[in-house]
Amino acid sequence: MHKVALEEIHGLERYEQERDAFRRRIIELKKRRRVAVGDRVTFVFENHDTMLFQVQEMLRAEHIVDLDRVRDELAVYNALVPDPGELSATLLIEITEQDNIRDELVRLIGIDEAVRIDIGGRFSSRGMFEAGRSTADKLSAVQYVRFAFDAAARDAFVAGREPVRLIIEHPNYRHAAEISGAVRESLAEDLRSA
Repeated sequence: MHKVALEEIHGLERYEQERDAFRRRIIELKKRRRVAVGDRVTFVFENHDTMLFQVQEMLRAEHIVDLDRVRDELAVYNALVPDPGELSATLLIEITEQDNIRDELVRLIGIDEAVRIDIGGRFSSRGMFEAGRSTADKLSAVQYVRFAFDAAARDAFVAGREPVRLIIEHPNYRHAAEISGAVRESLAEDLRSA
């Protein structure tokens, strides 16, 4: 999968004209890239197109037109585009009770050591989390995680014959979800591009 190139970025005026159609396409795409694990954690798997959208939206929101600042945004978001043989995701901790947000996040400290993808019980890829989003006493509700697969695990994922599960084994949050159907096919396409 290739990174977002500077030549793909549209100026603010042109992007504004295309935004509604692009946004609708990305919303549909993300439906096939979203996995809820339990009632509080959702993974949205990223790819080139989701990151192109994020870059365009950030440039729009911040009214960024300076070429150096555009390059800076590209560098930040391209770090989230999976490398060959990887999947990458934004992990969202969804807590709706405003009074409990801090306490609930503190209870989930260490989640960055408790996430993995399992393929048929034969292969396992531990989540590799972006540094700096968790400390001994604080956890961000948004995390970025990568899953690397060797060739055999990648082939097993793509073949589709064995179940694939996204697992969280944290002392305060133990849940798993199967990755199947359209979501699995969408992620398999990412791995095929390796």
